[in-house]
Amino acid sequence: MSFSESQIKVEYIEHLGIVAGIIDEMSLVEEINQLLGTHPQEIISAGQVVKAMILNGLGFISAPLYLFEKFF
Repeated sequence: MSFSESQIKVEYIEHLGIVAGIIDEMSLVEEINQLLGTHPQEIISAGQVVKAMILNGLGFISAPLYLFEKFF
C-alpha cells in the first residue's frame, strides 16, 4: 500500500507523545475511571478528560478542551 504526499500528515508534537505514552502505560485513564466510576450518558470519560487536561497544560494545543475528542 502506498501513500501520496497529500495523504500523509506529519505533526511535530515534541515531548507530548512521550507524555501521552507514559499516561497510557501507567493506565492512568483506566485507574481514574475505576475510582470515579462511569455514567451511561458520558461521551468522554473522566480519565480521558484528565489526560486531555495534562496534555493541554503542557502546551499540546491552545484550543478549548471540548475540541480534544478529535485527538482521542
